[in-house]
Amino acid sequence: MDERLRRWRMVLGGDADGTGCSLAGTDAQMDGALAALYNGGGGSAERSGGLGASAPRVARWLGDIRSYFPSTVVQVMQKDAVERLNLTRLLMEPEMLDAVEPDVHMVGTLLSLNRVMPEKARESARALVRKVVSELERKLVQKTKAAVTGALDRSARTHRPKRVADIDWDRTIRANLKNYLPERNTVIPSRLVGYGRRQRAVQREVVLCIDQSGSMAASVVYSSVFGAVLASMSSLRTSLVVFDTAVVDLTDQLHDPVELLFGTQLGGGTDINRAIAYSQGLITRPNDSIFILISDLYEGGVREEMLRRVAQMTAAGVQVIVLLALSDEGAPFYDHDNAAALATMGVPAFACTPDAFPDLMAAAIERRDIGQWAERRLERAAT
Repeated sequence: MDERLRRWRMVLGGDADGTGCSLAGTDAQMDGALAALYNGGGGSAERSGGLGASAPRVARWLGDIRSYFPSTVVQVMQKDAVERLNLTRLLMEPEMLDAVEPDVHMVGTLLSLNRVMPEKARESARALVRKVVSELERKLVQKTKAAVTGALDRSARTHRPKRVADIDWDRTIRANLKNYLPERNTVIPSRLVGYGRRQRAVQREVVLCIDQSGSMAASVVYSSVFGAVLASMSSLRTSLVVFDTAVVDLTDQLHDPVELLFGTQLGGGTDINRAIAYSQGLITRPNDSIFILISDLYEGGVREEMLRRVAQMTAAGVQVIVLLALSDEGAPFYDHDNAAALATMGVPAFACTPDAFPDLMAAAIERRDIGQWAERRLERAAT
């Protein structure tokens, strides 16, 4: 069979009438798996895509697609299956969970079912969530700790090193290049840059305040993992708060991000003002504090009060950062009016990918201009 014709047949689906080609073997099985999900159009739960309402049948289908397609494609198909075929209820079956390809989206779906999930499915759900969390930690821990530690060290620089051993010669030379004497081929160091003495005490307070409304599922997962990493660093005092119309402090769960995630409750309304009010009470050293609000900014509480509280925090010296999303899901939906109001206060609101978050933390610790940092990231992404 002509390869181009074969590909068109796989894309178009249906029978062979459109292309004059028929499929056999693995191609036919792949086509069947795709047809079960996508044939019929319309995207409604009543399309009868071929999976039916049987958990064993769906579990076999999930196993099939893992055999035929790469994991990135499997994750997209799983997401579409949940949304298009109304399989949410079936995800509470252990055999379904055992067949699923673990990913951040699936974790978000399970967390939204947390309060209604039967006990027999919880063990499988926790195993799936732990697998995703472990993979995220493997990717993110080292980079995050390196970025934060480096930023803390840089912020502790001193211009009065007491010993020669405390002089950072590389930075000292760069700081004094204007004093270069070509006839002597040397630099006169009129200004010394030294290493600060490593401090064992807490140097920064970090408060993560996370919107747990349904649209923020992926952000909740990533934020929980990053919160656990930051909490493991003795130089930071990290708090983590989640909110909808109520506020829940999960700081005591930061040692175990899986337990932390199962302490969230995705869905419901949003009261950002109440969450900020609670977070203000956690900050004891404003000039050494970083407050990160992760929310789409759709406020169900008192908007004017929310903005006033943000202004109070920035005036007190708190480094306030608003992330519209912390995920790889692209441009989020958000409240543009609230984002614009925050920008007038010098608090930019932007989406951040997980791979950029460690650098963002470093910039915040060094008290760099976060708006400029975000603009440079955006420019680099566009090139």
